Amino acid sequence: MKVASRWHSPRLGQEVGVVRWGEAGLPVLLYPTAGGDAEECERFLMLDALKPLLAAAKIKVYACDSVAGRAWIDQTSTGAHRAWLQRRFLDFVARELVPAIRLDCHDPKVGVIAAGASIGAYNALLSICSHPDLFSHAICMSGTYDLARFMRGEHTEDYHLVSPLHFFPMLPEGPQLELLRTRYVLLATGEGKWEAPWESWRVANMLGSRGVPNRVDLWGPHVNHDWPTWRDMLPKYLDALTRTGKL
Repeated sequence: MKVASRWHSPRLGQEVGVVRWGEAGLPVLLYPTAGGDAEECERFLMLDALKPLLAAAKIKVYACDSVAGRAWIDQTSTGAHRAWLQRRFLDFVARELVPAIRLDCHDPKVGVIAAGASIGAYNALLSICSHPDLFSHAICMSGTYDLARFMRGEHTEDYHLVSPLHFFPMLPEGPQLELLRTRYVLLATGEGKWEAPWESWRVANMLGSRGVPNRVDLWGPHVNHDWPTWRDMLPKYLDALTRTGKL
């Protein structure tokens, strides 16, 4: 069952589309790629790949418009604006979208699984690193994690706070880091066209140095940065998680 909605986000100052597929199961927030919208994953047949898990009521999939992602790749925004919008988008997810997901799941404390590919993987990583109280796992596919090239030489406070590669190594000991050590980050990547496996290894080393459970899953030199790859990856990982509780 598909349910689509839109609401005006005061944090973003605009309407945001949100879609849900499925009626029961673990909640999965699937972030779009940079230019995508809430229904991108359906157009690219990800929902077909996830159909057995949806039909078995093992997962519910949520997606929203890639509000900040579009700014990262447009040709007019400044780096400062892109980072500012990304910070507001993160706040939208934490303060508006996740509460709505929990309400829909009839569980005010349910841990959401963050997932995504490319910049969607970055958003999944940012979500769990920033809010381990909201997210239980992150499934990051073919990730683009270093957004410095989109900043045009700027390094603002907003950018620092939305770049796990910058804020996470400086995260002090305390409740946030302690909780992150009970979470799990999966970094899946091909080694074919347009892939950047070294970015996943960089993130893995960063997380591991602070005791956060993670692993890199390499899919080989003929696996490319594209939807057929992600349609193979995500059902495999979610099936394992729903069966065993582990990635």
